[in-house]
Amino acid sequence: MACGGGGGGSGSTAGVASSTSAPTVPAAAAAVAPQAAPVGGAAAPEATVSPAGTAAVPATTAATTTAYTVFGVITDVRIQNITASAQTNLPVTFGQVFAAGDLMPADSLVGRFNDGTEVPLQLDVKATHPDGSVRHAVVSGLIPSLNASETRLLSLMKTNAPHASGMGPKTLLLNGFSSSVHATINGVRYSVSADDIIKTGGAYQTWLAGAVANEWQVSAPLTSADGVAHPHLTARFAIRWYNDIKKARVDVTLENNWAYEPNPQNFTYDAEVMVRGAVVYSKPGLTHYHHSRWRKVFWWGGDASQALIKHNVGYLIASRAVPNYDQSVVVPEATFTELKSKWTGAAIEPMGIGMAIPYMPSTGGRVDLGLLPGWAATYLLTMEGRAKEVTLGTADLAGSWSSHYRDKNTDRPVSLIDYPYMTIAGIPTDTRNPVTKQLEAFPKCALGASCSSPYTYDSAHQPAFAYLPYLVTGDYYYLEELQFWAMVNVFGTNPGYRNNIQGLLEPEQVRGQAWSMRTLAEAAFITPDSDRLKSHFARILTSNLDWYNKAYTDNSAANVFNVLDMKSAVVYNNRRGIAPWQDDFFTSAIGHAAELGFSGAQKLLSWKAKAPVIRMTDPGICWIDAALYSMNIRDSETSPLYKTMSQVADASETATFRSLECGSAAMASFLKLKVGEMTGYSDSIAGYPSNMQPALAYAVDARLPNAAAAWSKFMARTVKPNYGNSPEFAIVPR
Repeated sequence: MACGGGGGGSGSTAGVASSTSAPTVPAAAAAVAPQAAPVGGAAAPEATVSPAGTAAVPATTAATTTAYTVFGVITDVRIQNITASAQTNLPVTFGQVFAAGDLMPADSLVGRFNDGTEVPLQLDVKATHPDGSVRHAVVSGLIPSLNASETRLLSLMKTNAPHASGMGPKTLLLNGFSSSVHATINGVRYSVSADDIIKTGGAYQTWLAGAVANEWQVSAPLTSADGVAHPHLTARFAIRWYNDIKKARVDVTLENNWAYEPNPQNFTYDAEVMVRGAVVYSKPGLTHYHHSRWRKVFWWGGDASQALIKHNVGYLIASRAVPNYDQSVVVPEATFTELKSKWTGAAIEPMGIGMAIPYMPSTGGRVDLGLLPGWAATYLLTMEGRAKEVTLGTADLAGSWSSHYRDKNTDRPVSLIDYPYMTIAGIPTDTRNPVTKQLEAFPKCALGASCSSPYTYDSAHQPAFAYLPYLVTGDYYYLEELQFWAMVNVFGTNPGYRNNIQGLLEPEQVRGQAWSMRTLAEAAFITPDSDRLKSHFARILTSNLDWYNKAYTDNSAANVFNVLDMKSAVVYNNRRGIAPWQDDFFTSAIGHAAELGFSGAQKLLSWKAKAPVIRMTDPGICWIDAALYSMNIRDSETSPLYKTMSQVADASETATFRSLECGSAAMASFLKLKVGEMTGYSDSIAGYPSNMQPALAYAVDARLPNAAAAWSKFMARTVKPNYGNSPEFAIVPR
């Protein structure tokens, strides 16, 4: 098995009156049209609609009020009542990605059910495409009614409705809102109250603003009764207020995260969260690891979490925000049952890690790796509730790792651009900034205190925890989780090795380069336009892509096998060989970055994606062994690289194997495999051929010579995995 292969945007509300007489429009098609027109098949008949609170006016009737137009369907979501009781005025808020050209920031959305009932929708734009169209937004609405266990299809339609403004957080106080966090440490009770922060005029950030939902974020350190603030523990509240129903979603995070606060350490305390004067969560003796955080979500004014949002999978994939996972994969009920059976106990409590593996560097075939981990790929393809619970829950618990460093100066994840010499590796003198004359090393653990954790993270085996959860929810917690992981990967090495502010990844293991590039590209792609970190991630990503393109794409002397061959790559067989499966991981990560739209990645892919194609089609090596574990590319550590795949095969495979006809019965008998079965655990979802599949798919998408033939040969192999069990590598050409 493969080792390891195996700031807010502007608020916008479509104030559209419900109208059962409005024409019904077809559901969105799965494919994204290349033109700028709305996606979704035939355009819907236009309907002229009055502003909210007035009667709908037929298009043929002269209106006495300012009217606006409802255009065609962009995409749709399914909304499921997950209770056994009928629900009314059910609040929904979710994240939505849009294909380039489908929606402009000045546009609005309205939802329409199949019976013609319309639902006003609020659109909070977060990120835009280079053409100015909306890339990612948070959508909010109130669903008038859902029967018990009912699922309804809501079409998302573009309108030119006017925007509605939001309100300030003091609205919460007028309605009696209260929520607080408490931690008792060695008999001293520390507390912080969200309503007190608002009452005293504390700073707040607006995340959502409009007529349907307003969300404000406030934070403060926990403070003792005599006014002494705890130096490390800080509570963060994200309070989402639905004014029409007078209910609030209270998102509470407790952090031990400050990057440069002296004496970092673990703290053990009795935790307590209160909402509306009642204890909603308590945990005695909770050990909070250094540079980690935990999160819980509650409701004020009554639970309103009874809706399951199911996105249009075809549209999500066609938008290119997520890879092209094979939508023909059938996930059996047993997969969901198994996921749910594991979702229990201490693993899903604060400081647990859910489905993740405690020691990330563990070797062997695993379901947590790939462009998405297995549980997240399962959720993406099915939108099934149990898979969503596990996917979002494990993203919540990704905060438990001691990998979260927040800058007190900015109150954001610490940035390499601000501290180019910071690191968690090397010695303090390596971190001296020649401009500021300051050492940028993080403070060491407090003398005599514990900084131990049961969890070890690394970049080489790091799951994609938070990107998909942020896409589908728009929750700020997941955005920062993505940013924390993207940044720790680039400052985790010695400053000199990474070229300081450039954050170069090339000294890392190839698989570490792969997953770090994946996470870095996702952070640069989806971070809101107004967030200062967006340009930081883009700058670091560009530095890395420029390095790879200079070393390979634009280098006439680059190796003919199109593999990474730097010192950190050629580490197998006494530094004679590389790991093709790790190289395939890197190719797939660059393919993902390319379809996210980064031109440097598109350029690099045109060179890099030839590697799996060569192994599948070059006559010098048998395609049966194209996913080999290691591949020698030179005679010794000091020898020049080979020039042909025949030389590679001669140096990497036995003479007996080389003497057999490729794909023959004799070869199969020698290998103890079926005729047409590839080596490297071809039946495993984490085997080497599975690791190779996304890289080959991206080669086809890049329109490389022989790529289509390589894919056809690969898909014609006689033994394949059942990706229904875990589809993390089930990526196919677009």
